[in-house]
Amino acid sequence: MQLRRGTKQTLAESKNSGLNNEQKELEFFIRRSVYLCIMPNTVLYLVPTPIGNLEDITLRAIRVLGEVSTVLCEDTRTSGRLMQHLGIKKPLLSYHLHNEHQQVPRLLDRLEKGETMALVSDAGTPGISDPGFLLVRECLARGLGVECLPGPTAFVPALLKSGFGAERFTFEGFLPVKKGRQTRLQQLASETRTMIFYESPHRIVKTLGQLAEVLGPQRPASVSRELTKLFEETVTGTLASLEADFAARPTIKGEIVVVVEGNLAPPVREPRPGREDRYHRAADDDELAGDD
Repeated sequence: MQLRRGTKQTLAESKNSGLNNEQKELEFFIRRSVYLCIMPNTVLYLVPTPIGNLEDITLRAIRVLGEVSTVLCEDTRTSGRLMQHLGIKKPLLSYHLHNEHQQVPRLLDRLEKGETMALVSDAGTPGISDPGFLLVRECLARGLGVECLPGPTAFVPALLKSGFGAERFTFEGFLPVKKGRQTRLQQLASETRTMIFYESPHRIVKTLGQLAEVLGPQRPASVSRELTKLFEETVTGTLASLEADFAARPTIKGEIVVVVEGNLAPPVREPRPGREDRYHRAADDDELAGDD
């Protein structure tokens, strides 16, 4: 089993500490043994892909896609075009929401035999509002190495472009389409952190209206669509104004990220009873006791 470059560097640095030679060598071998015990060889790579602009692919992502045995794709046609653009020829295997439960046992058998695979989505980081969680969980349960590469994801640029606080935020993904939708919205009414949602073009007007109804029509928000693409757009305003804006458009295209400012109003607290109130209550209690 091989050590990764970063781990080699860390272990080498331990040799330059203030220990004597025997202590340094003992520390080195202890760290190396622990690493080998808890860090299995990677067999599954989560590889982010561009959300629009093909220049956003990382050098590391290109290398990994070229080294693995198989690439698991949400849509083989979409990923095939990316692989063709990168000049990489690898077997592509369909892995999406509707077949992941059937695919996972087969994939685990192949991964346990040492085959390496990369999991990609149509755009962005796999596992974020896309299939991936189930396979990762089962790999970890069997002690198989999983590695996630950093890379493109839609909600980060949308959050930063909104101008709202990014120190604390909650990513909600897609709201439930029917069952549980209103319950989830009501739970978010008092949320103080910036909220981030994904939405489709044909539901965006309805969603903005429901958010305005629950969170208040004057709540600041932003809508970003077509991020990193030629017609990228971010519109900021109140929930009411954004609903009116998008309702007036004849067509709406592109994947959409909605960012809503958190509830900044201080929580309403019940007033604490003053001394006079306590005195009157005590007098009333004495009077009731006297009647008994």
